[in-house]
Amino acid sequence: MIVSVLSCQKKQDDQVFLTEKISLSYAQGFEIEKGDGFWVLTVTQPWTGAEESFTYLVLEENQTQPEGEFDGIIQLPIQHIVLTSTTQIPHLDLLGQTSKLRAFPNLDLISSPKVWERIEQGEVQDLGSAPSANIELILDLNPDWVMISTLGEDLKSLQLLKNAGISTPINGEYVEQHPLGRAEWIKFTGVLLGDYHKSLEVFEAIEKDYLEALELVKEIETTKPTVLSGVLYQDIWYAPGADSWGAKILQNAGGEYIFGDKSGTGSLQLNYEFVLDQALNSDFWIGSADFSNLEEMGSNEPRYRSFAAFQKGNVFTYTAKKGPKGGLEYFELGYMRPDWVLKDIIKILHPELLPDYELYFYTRLDEK
Repeated sequence: MIVSVLSCQKKQDDQVFLTEKISLSYAQGFEIEKGDGFWVLTVTQPWTGAEESFTYLVLEENQTQPEGEFDGIIQLPIQHIVLTSTTQIPHLDLLGQTSKLRAFPNLDLISSPKVWERIEQGEVQDLGSAPSANIELILDLNPDWVMISTLGEDLKSLQLLKNAGISTPINGEYVEQHPLGRAEWIKFTGVLLGDYHKSLEVFEAIEKDYLEALELVKEIETTKPTVLSGVLYQDIWYAPGADSWGAKILQNAGGEYIFGDKSGTGSLQLNYEFVLDQALNSDFWIGSADFSNLEEMGSNEPRYRSFAAFQKGNVFTYTAKKGPKGGLEYFELGYMRPDWVLKDIIKILHPELLPDYELYFYTRLDEK
């Protein structure tokens, strides 16, 4: 939906450039403005707690460039790009622009079949463990833009790439906590690729699917099943904070999250005794570690056997689907398809609501 709001004026050679702001439904970390022959993207939350924003001009073909200070200028049409996070990969696949990817750090992390087809054809270069490890290759490729994620050390490359004339739009999608907020960042990528309308179409289909699944949960009249999440690592139990993306989907799916009173958007760090006291009799355990079966899980950490969910075989993991080299599909596609994640968990907690649905990301751990 476009809201006709006069949001900025830029003047060049006595021309006034007007823009209108395009409203976003869930995402809070970026803004889109549309002008005559150009777009302006502003990343307002590039990372958690950021006090600065970044602005990018996307100029359509054969159009006059408006005056203004921008952190990057992208000229359409786009030929080649570089991505730095697996969560950005589905944007290309869903927009039908996978062929534009030229390089990525650590190809083994990718699960997308479409991208792997290009990798095997030698069309996608491996940047190593991080873009900064092979900045020379990026400069040699001279892509139209490099999408930076602020989760790693990519920010160190910003100035060097900017000095080389390569735009580096920052993707801060991980800051979003609403499940549909992260997915809405496909509109950001859509503008950068010159196909906003396609990105709008894709997002609206995902949103519709998600909201329809929510309606199913509203019909629940029984007591909500209790849900444990997380795993032990070096005697610390890591679990999603109550305000996080993962916890919200558990709650949206009609579950009572055991740690629902522990606020936070990141990972909680809890001791085992506290978790045992709170979650001993939880009905389900959703989001366990990467184990093949319950026997392996219990042998690796005998304390897991104490929980009722383990004893009943109600343990589910999202690590079953992997790419050719072990990349987890959940951490690549899951954030873009919260509708599938939501329906998976509804199917687990309330199977009668989706009798014909088959789990996509999640799988139940068998005894052996």
